[in-house]
Amino acid sequence: MYFFKKKLQFVFKSFFRSIFKILYGKIYFSDKIKNIELNTINSANIINFYNNKYKVYKITNGRVYSDNVNNVAIISGNQIVKGASYQQINGELREASENVTLKIGTPRIKKYYKGRVLCLAQGASGHTNYCHWLLDILPKIKLYSEIYKLSDLKYFYLNKLNNFQKESLKLLGLDHIEIIDSNIKRHIQCDEITATDHPNYYKGFIMQEHKNMPTWIIQWLRNCFLKKSKKTYSSEKIFIDRSQSKFKHCQIINYKETLKFLEKNGFKSYKLENLSFKEQINLFQNSKTILSAHGAGLANLIFCSKNANVIEIRPENHPNEIYKTISKINNLNYNLYSTPKLKDPNINGDIKIDFDILKSFIN
Repeated sequence: MYFFKKKLQFVFKSFFRSIFKILYGKIYFSDKIKNIELNTINSANIINFYNNKYKVYKITNGRVYSDNVNNVAIISGNQIVKGASYQQINGELREASENVTLKIGTPRIKKYYKGRVLCLAQGASGHTNYCHWLLDILPKIKLYSEIYKLSDLKYFYLNKLNNFQKESLKLLGLDHIEIIDSNIKRHIQCDEITATDHPNYYKGFIMQEHKNMPTWIIQWLRNCFLKKSKKTYSSEKIFIDRSQSKFKHCQIINYKETLKFLEKNGFKSYKLENLSFKEQINLFQNSKTILSAHGAGLANLIFCSKNANVIEIRPENHPNEIYKTISKINNLNYNLYSTPKLKDPNINGDIKIDFDILKSFIN
């Protein structure tokens, strides 16, 4: 029965996709693309880690297709645009020649929009994750503004916004730009589609690329937001409480004992989901010691003052070094407490705190 059900699903999907290929045509890969304006950013201060110059793309009557998972295809005519399109497969950034649209086409009803749209979509957690929003999505707006006027934009193409995303756009003076929800409108066509190279992913595995974060991104975010944050918090030592996170990874299994230990040692705990975007900026800006298990909230290290102390806790099998990189750029005193891998797969979490070891860090 299960095999029959899967076979039926496969047949239906194949038929469904073939209908849309008849409607919108097959997607091709080619280095020669018509109706595209390709611009290079020549600023010496805005280059990626590999000293490559960024490009900004404008396609007349272009299309965007997103599967909201791994692929975003920028399409001119029926050709996929290399550089502007995005494909992340099993954590690795791939070439446009591997974009899923080359196999399945664009199997969604196309919606037409009049005006210019900037594609900010990149799939996966890039839509809603706090860290990816700051480091991946917002910098695309900066890249766009190096070539074109923001006043010429009518739409952003990305998922429906969370509160912190709305607040950050408002602080940038961009909350008037309309949002085309990529989760609902998976296939669109506009008078003008604009897109940029990815600000910090260039090649290879995403986790490894994090250590190559371009300095300009951190500096630009600080310049944009620090001046707009009023001082409301003043804590010597803070602990970022991730207990409300929906993710199992980087959760502390002896959580209650850890809270009591840290409270005795002068730490105040905060759940960042209960704070506004400006409050998070202010909290990190005015704290001298930040302790947290690995998580998106640590992206706020972007806003820390020089020489602040950082203690990041993550399992030894977790390779993400993004917060070490941010700390280095911002001249913070970074320390990693790497915990042993737990053997029990049924435990709701993967970090167990040894308080003798933790005490050596906080002292």
